[in-house]
Amino acid sequence: MSDVYESEDEAQEQTGKNPVRARMRELESEVKTLREKAAEAEKLQKELAFSKAGIPMDAPMAKYFIKGYEGEFTPEAIRKAAEEANLLQAQTPTAPVPEQQAWSRMQKASTAGETSEPVVDWNQRINQAKSADEVMQLLAQARQETQNT
Repeated sequence: MSDVYESEDEAQEQTGKNPVRARMRELESEVKTLREKAAEAEKLQKELAFSKAGIPMDAPMAKYFIKGYEGEFTPEAIRKAAEEANLLQAQTPTAPVPEQQAWSRMQKASTAGETSEPVVDWNQRINQAKSADEVMQLLAQARQETQNT
């Protein structure tokens, strides 16, 4: 008997006599598209969280990590989980380069009286160099030493 009612609903809908059923179908299709859009938005939100966390999206292991991740979707939580999974290297806070150089100079200055290293004669070392690469290395060392002093 329910088949009779369904076929009557379809017949009435086709003729336009049942506007309620037609409206329900419209709403059902709208709900379906909204659910698809919500799923897509959730997927994009996850991708954004993973990219903000620094996860390399093109890495093969990252794909498995992203599929299996079940924690909070904050960059910090994702980064921590990725470090635990050895997907990312742990980030150690480092001082900026100028600050490191300043500390190095301070340390050298404090130990300057304690060391008994002779003063390097860069001209002599460059004249004794056997190749152009060795000369370039010596020049780089000389520059580094002048920056540190």
